[in-house]
Amino acid sequence: MTEKRREKFLKVISNRQSDLTIVVEDVHDPHNVSAMLRSADAVGVKEVQLLYLNEEFPKLGKKSSATASKWVARRNFKSIPDCYNKLHDEGYTIYATHMGKRSKSLYNLDLTKKIALVFGNEHRGVSSEASKLADGNFLIPMRGMIQSLNVSVACAVSLYEVLRQRLKSKTNHSLPTEEREKLFLEWIKK
Repeated sequence: MTEKRREKFLKVISNRQSDLTIVVEDVHDPHNVSAMLRSADAVGVKEVQLLYLNEEFPKLGKKSSATASKWVARRNFKSIPDCYNKLHDEGYTIYATHMGKRSKSLYNLDLTKKIALVFGNEHRGVSSEASKLADGNFLIPMRGMIQSLNVSVACAVSLYEVLRQRLKSKTNHSLPTEEREKLFLEWIKK
């Protein structure tokens, strides 16, 4: 390993966030999943939750994911309660995208806490069960005729609002030292 690569690994790992994840529910288009993984990697998400109940997980190409799938860990779930219970056990507050009357604006959520954001299928959105079992629902305010974004765009907008709030708050969200060391050892084997 070159010194340059080692320094890059250490820099990226130092920016991985210990308390942010996304849940990808039944998103079937591999380009959307790849774009979501790229956005997750870009803001420092260490692990993504894959929740596939009705769809098969799509085959991701190295080119379309820009190898983000190599650097972002993934955990698979086949039931919403299993996924949410695991996240709750780990201390996450879960917010699902949903365009309901009680949904809060993304910009009115405190995203500096330990959170999981749920994004649903391109056509159906987040399932009613995933929405109901979440700790809260949010939407991205829109002013146009079309009242939805592509799921990968919604994911990117949301993750960058999380990052914006966290940079502004100047709170530490980095991985504990032992977790950073473990991740470095995993990455040097890739």
